[in-house]
Amino acid sequence: MESISLMLGEALSPYQVTLTPSGAKGEYRVTLKNTSGAIMVERVFNQTQLTDRRQLTDVVDGLHRDVLIAEGRLEPCVIAALRNLARDKVMLAAN
Repeated sequence: MESISLMLGEALSPYQVTLTPSGAKGEYRVTLKNTSGAIMVERVFNQTQLTDRRQLTDVVDGLHRDVLIAEGRLEPCVIAALRNLARDKVMLAAN
């Protein structure tokens, strides 16, 4: 898990990333703190999400999005609109 912690720290810089065991089923708590030491985001993930490369990419993307929302740089409604747009494009391509 140390290498995953280092990768998360590098991907989510400048935030301080802490990865700690959390739960009986192998979950891990990921905490992101800003440079002042304030917790910006705290989420729990299962071990598979952190050890599978594809799922880890999704975890990093989600944490990055959550930080943007926490900082007020991205509104949740914008995310919903982008998801709907992407879904509509997929549906049009399938027809």
